[in-house]
Amino acid sequence: MAAACGGEAAAARAPCAFSPGDRRSLAVCGADGRLRVWETAGSRLQHEYVPSAHLSAACTCLAWAPPGGRQPPSKDGPQRKKRKSEVTEADKQLDILAIGTAVGSILLYSTVKGELQSKLDGGHDNKVNCVRWHQDSCCLYSCSEDKHIVEWNTQTCKVKCKWKADNSSVSSLCISPDGKMLLSAGRTIKLWDLETKEVYRHFTGHATSVSSLMFTTVKPMNENKPFDGITGLYFLSGAVHDRLLSVWQIRSDRKEKNAVMSFTVTDEPTFIDLTVSEVKEEPVKLAVVCRDGQLHLFEHILNGYCKKPLTSNCTIQIATPGNDEDSTPKPVPILAAAFCTDKQSLLLVYGNTLQPIIERVSLNTTESQVCLIRDVQKALALKTDVAVTKIKTPVVNSDTKVLVPGIPGHSASVKAPPSGKEKNKSKRKPGETEESIEDRLGALDIDVSKVKTPGGLPQTDSFAVLLVQGLESNDSDILNKVLTTRKEALIKNTVARMPIHAVIPLLHELTKRLQGNPYSASQMVRWLKSVFTLHASYLSTLPDLIPQLGMLYQLMESRVKTLQKLSRLHGRLFLLVTQVAALETVQDVTEVNQTAKLVYEDESSEEGSDDEMIADKDSDENWDEDDEKEEQSDEQDMAVEKEINGDSDLEPENESEEE
Repeated sequence: MAAACGGEAAAARAPCAFSPGDRRSLAVCGADGRLRVWETAGSRLQHEYVPSAHLSAACTCLAWAPPGGRQPPSKDGPQRKKRKSEVTEADKQLDILAIGTAVGSILLYSTVKGELQSKLDGGHDNKVNCVRWHQDSCCLYSCSEDKHIVEWNTQTCKVKCKWKADNSSVSSLCISPDGKMLLSAGRTIKLWDLETKEVYRHFTGHATSVSSLMFTTVKPMNENKPFDGITGLYFLSGAVHDRLLSVWQIRSDRKEKNAVMSFTVTDEPTFIDLTVSEVKEEPVKLAVVCRDGQLHLFEHILNGYCKKPLTSNCTIQIATPGNDEDSTPKPVPILAAAFCTDKQSLLLVYGNTLQPIIERVSLNTTESQVCLIRDVQKALALKTDVAVTKIKTPVVNSDTKVLVPGIPGHSASVKAPPSGKEKNKSKRKPGETEESIEDRLGALDIDVSKVKTPGGLPQTDSFAVLLVQGLESNDSDILNKVLTTRKEALIKNTVARMPIHAVIPLLHELTKRLQGNPYSASQMVRWLKSVFTLHASYLSTLPDLIPQLGMLYQLMESRVKTLQKLSRLHGRLFLLVTQVAALETVQDVTEVNQTAKLVYEDESSEEGSDDEMIADKDSDENWDEDDEKEEQSDEQDMAVEKEINGDSDLEPENESEEE
């Protein structure tokens, strides 16, 4: 029985890979940097792993270790020697997943233990494009943007060999069925001898970088000639932005370097899976998932050169029923597909990478176009587990008075809710007069002077109080209600009214939510703006500000790394503008009249000394005259005033003299 070859995902979408053999697990690395392992039988989440640097060192490629291999060393050190039965059982259950990252390191994750086994460092200094396990499971090959191929020893976690493979980046790898040859691809495809690390063959024909390489046969079609392990085998290659999948044959004469046949698809292939042909009459089955969300199935016997590109035998699409509100069916993208061990059924993965739906369908290649109707929303709703509430409603006696938060000044106690019989009795009977609004308001006993005015104390149902309560009790429901608002004015008022001691817990909560879904991160940025704008002075006084906000700073740096200088300038300008605007609104200063009420002009100091001397003499001579004139004028003024008032107190002699 032919073994199904492991699927391969291009870099255009999130990396995903099926476990070899029975295809019981699917590993998907989403856009949020988290690795999730799903059970294909029931679409159940088995494992979720968050690397320590999942934002700065995102996952770029995945590869499952072949079954029955040896276990990489654990970080706990040497352990006791196991029995034979334990060793064989552990080997069967062992599933190691190699994860290539964008910074050049490779992580080995154990899905059985649910933890990181080891980390391979020091081989690449750039993004890892592809990782491939050797058949003995102790050897791992990786290629990178740094133009090198590295052979790793997973037992010692060290580089076994490293060599330059191309003048440009190496994008894909594939190991031959006998484990002695290695295919590498950048712009050109090279076949390497793993013992001598020399190029055995060259293949040219792709205009862009190759995204996938897979062997399609394990034995040559011509069984008469002796087989050296590689000559006569066929392999498949797909390139970026290329709608043709090329098939190559390894010949002994070195003359034929072009593809012998090709398969045509509707868009760039993002995931490829095939069944390997072991005998001459057995056709190769190929499943190709394209960027447009369609699945193309091919079935062809590889028997030499074919000039015309081969079209798909069957095309599968998935769409929503569209019976409810929207009558128009919407397409559902297919993310990956893999052949089951019986080769008569297919595993389809569709929906989104965060919550994929995995379904097993039987192959029917008699129809050229197949459209499957699936209600994705209903399927997701059925899979979501209903949370068991732990809140119990207390039994309230009818005589009990319940005090609840409400309007300040409301002194009347609120009675317990009446029973159903009392509700029926309270209904107004026909013919009775209805109470007026004035009577109802009077019955409430509301003191108008005590009612909250704008700018007073916040109510218990305000966002600021809810936010503080949610942060203190760590209640996700309250925090989701407050932090999901989109109104800028409401966010600013909430941040301005919250107490100072809640600023740091709020920043920690925002940091935790920024690491999640990108949609929620865009909401949290609005809160961060308001916090830094309104509480920048308080944050600058904290002595331990760097350890408190270190993670938030690294998170923001990794997100705005491409526009670092521009974003820093924008942030500083925004902070300055908002601070100035806040000062202008708080300090309502009236405009000051700039015209001077009194102007004093000093005499010029540049006058000659002769003028100063003359002025001094004149002033000394006229000093006495000025005093006499002033005294005479004062006496005349006083006399006039007394005559007017009629109470002159001069003596008669003086009066006669005056007459």
